[in-house]
Amino acid sequence: MTAFYDKLPELDPGRETLILTLLDGSGMGEKALLSDGEIVWTSGQDEFFSLHAGEAQNVTGVQEIDGRRVYSERLEHEKKIVICGAGHVSIPIIRLGRMIGCRVTCIDDRPSFAGNAREAGADPVLCDSFENALNTITGDKDTFFVIVTRGHRWDQQCLKAIAAKPHAYIGLMGSVKRVRMVKENLLRSGVPKDVLDEVHTPIGLKIGAETPEEIAVSVMAEIIEVKNRHGRGAGYPDAILKALGQPGRKVLLTLIARRGSAPRSVGTKMLVLPDGTCVGTIGGGCAEAALIQKARDMLSGGTLRPQLYHVDLAREEAAEAGMVCGGTLELLLEVL
Repeated sequence: MTAFYDKLPELDPGRETLILTLLDGSGMGEKALLSDGEIVWTSGQDEFFSLHAGEAQNVTGVQEIDGRRVYSERLEHEKKIVICGAGHVSIPIIRLGRMIGCRVTCIDDRPSFAGNAREAGADPVLCDSFENALNTITGDKDTFFVIVTRGHRWDQQCLKAIAAKPHAYIGLMGSVKRVRMVKENLLRSGVPKDVLDEVHTPIGLKIGAETPEEIAVSVMAEIIEVKNRHGRGAGYPDAILKALGQPGRKVLLTLIARRGSAPRSVGTKMLVLPDGTCVGTIGGGCAEAALIQKARDMLSGGTLRPQLYHVDLAREEAAEAGMVCGGTLELLLEVL
């Protein structure tokens, strides 16, 4: 199984890749990898995936296929927010982006404003012209671009550069007149109309936001809505991918199902090393502590078979730890 996870950083995030894991029966833990609907790799001798992998829905979550439980996961990477501009609206967007687990990059050519973005938690902060900074960002289907600059000239520079990049979302803040002028100029310069038409503007959901903080809430709500629209999962954060490639045994925990309110989304991952060191989190508290101990027991006991673990966040001990979310979690633990 380790060989499979070693391959993940090399897989093309631009293709529709689906990872399937069998959750029951003698073949529990076996995996299949589908690329654009075609099986490109399987882990074991069980013929189940050879016969039924094509029946899997292209979403992240637990589904039933031919009477058996299968966890399917779209191959996605860490969600990234790139903010052009570090003004008053950007600061709360940075903080909210970090709170929901995204990697947040902020660009501004003014050192003092760049410093404010750094203090708010953006990492990295690129203190350079928008054109130069955006040249260093490739973009992908997990990148959300937010344009909140100080004027239409910079809006136009940013949108022209971003329109040529792969992206999950482009949001542009500005008055109706300012946005119309930017779009008309870019259309004349050759930017495709279909890309300009998909730009979210006015930026954010319509909640009557007025203050910078309220606008930030509306922007993040729109990003979350787009992120979750097509059954997308939490993806593989860069820190997890890096740690997976390190030598030595470890346990990968994946949140495969949840009911009710819970602190993390389906697909969230945490890696536990033999000394109890963790990379990532599934929400903290007593539930996470119990999972870490379970993982360490698997490592010390030589257990190789994957295991399922259920957590009830409404139980009394969870309430004592301040985790009364009222939901339940199901996690898959795999020894690598």
